[in-house]
Amino acid sequence: MKTILLLIHDDDGQEGRLQVALDLCRATGGHLSCLDVTYAPPIVGGFYDDAYAVGELLVEETARERDNKRMLTARLAGEDVPWDWIDMTGDFAPCLQRAAALADVIVVNRHVGGLCYPDMRGATAELVVRSGKPVIAVPPACRRLDRDTALVAWDGSHAATAALRAAVPLLQRTGRVTIVEGQDGSVVIPAEDAATYLSRYDVHAEVRRLATPRGAGAALLAEAASGAFGYLVMGGFGHARLTEMLFGGVTRALLADCPIPLFLAH
Repeated sequence: MKTILLLIHDDDGQEGRLQVALDLCRATGGHLSCLDVTYAPPIVGGFYDDAYAVGELLVEETARERDNKRMLTARLAGEDVPWDWIDMTGDFAPCLQRAAALADVIVVNRHVGGLCYPDMRGATAELVVRSGKPVIAVPPACRRLDRDTALVAWDGSHAATAALRAAVPLLQRTGRVTIVEGQDGSVVIPAEDAATYLSRYDVHAEVRRLATPRGAGAALLAEAASGAFGYLVMGGFGHARLTEMLFGGVTRALLADCPIPLFLAH
């Protein structure tokens, strides 16, 4: 986990993304790759007036990101991590996917309050499913990556195993790791097998069964809100993404409300 791709954009979630990415770089001895996306709004109506309005918005967005770049590059020059800077214009998810070819992990937000469009939660979901890379989704108010304790959500799915494997470098640098699985008996690969896998990387995890009377999403949110864990590792969209978005699902619930950083893989 040496190349950390960070979304740069002047919004309410940027400081949280930056601080978590810097903490991750320091923990792993990694390199910070900053992708500054100047968001280009879509032309909805296809008429001249719409194109003119979008053009004006793009001019304003470009000026705002130019100022943002000046401010952040000055800050990064004083940080203790190596970094580089990439400029792109477009929508968040496609730009990040293009830049992520040689990245090990992508740092974004789970959502950004007050930003109607672009849809950060939708972009994050798109990255989890399509980028082929683990994604760290940061709550907007978060200001650090707490590596004292980690919670691993386990259901034995392909997504859960992918997340567990991808998170090993971070879990190795975490003080205490707890794996939780539901008590309904539906897990094909038991959490003990996941703990055994981690032990081979010198990560010694506690296994705990989790009561889920109101569903796995609600149970995990309660654990995340307890203050006992610094971040949560889980498989993203174990069911088809469309199914989760239409009928609800664990990933959707966590992207909406999780108070700690989410480490997601698909």
